[in-house]
Amino acid sequence: MKKVVVTLTIALLVLIFAVSAWMVGSYLVESRQQAKENEELANMVSKPTETQPTSGTTAATTVEGTFGSADNLVDANGVLEEYSEALAKYPDMVGWIRIDGTKLNYPVMQTPDRPNYYLDHNLNGVSSAWGAIYAREECDINKPSDNITLYGHHMRDGSMFACLDTYKYKKTWDNNPLIFFDTLHGYHVYKIFAVFTTSANIGEGFSYHQMIDAKDKKDFDDFIAKCKELSLYDTGVTPEYGDKTICLSTCEYSHDNGRLVVAAVRLS
Repeated sequence: MKKVVVTLTIALLVLIFAVSAWMVGSYLVESRQQAKENEELANMVSKPTETQPTSGTTAATTVEGTFGSADNLVDANGVLEEYSEALAKYPDMVGWIRIDGTKLNYPVMQTPDRPNYYLDHNLNGVSSAWGAIYAREECDINKPSDNITLYGHHMRDGSMFACLDTYKYKKTWDNNPLIFFDTLHGYHVYKIFAVFTTSANIGEGFSYHQMIDAKDKKDFDDFIAKCKELSLYDTGVTPEYGDKTICLSTCEYSHDNGRLVVAAVRLS
């Protein structure tokens, strides 16, 4: 009897090891596939040369010569030419987001009629733990809404929104405070004004994602004040009513069902 128990225990351990090895192998294979596809897609679009904004502490900081000349080339549909090919391949694409010096260099997707579709589907519509970077369904990317929330996974291979974790530390912000978030029709630069953590549980934490269009100045100012109150450090940047903001949202593990949010204001 004892021998049977030992044999079954060994068999179970072998099975557990085999399943674990298969899961790790599958993760690594998909990680490589995702990285290759993302690299090919990034190479599909051009990378105009940008300049850093002049020094300043408010959202009024200016950006000069951000993306080449003012004569941006567009196709017959008014789409920036460098994004035309990517849009043809991925019709749910509504923009492109990038932070220099990181892996964050991806298209932004949006499906108003299928909320959170890209939470667990990749750019090709295939079920995937990586998903894709996507905008909250109610947000208007082109108007734009007063605040646009963008979602992305915190992947262990450093892809998607994983790089946002480094913005918990002000040193990262000091060295790299800008986010480049283009629509299909124009180039835009944002400056991070707050970095905070919160819970996504219903009735807990800060519902930053529910801010889309402010009812009035007080509504907008209250939103900004809450972001800055929760911020892990003071950036010295305070958006004003009429400014446009984005919130980059990803998983965070110091809270139950936690979220890390990097909030930025549009400079140009």
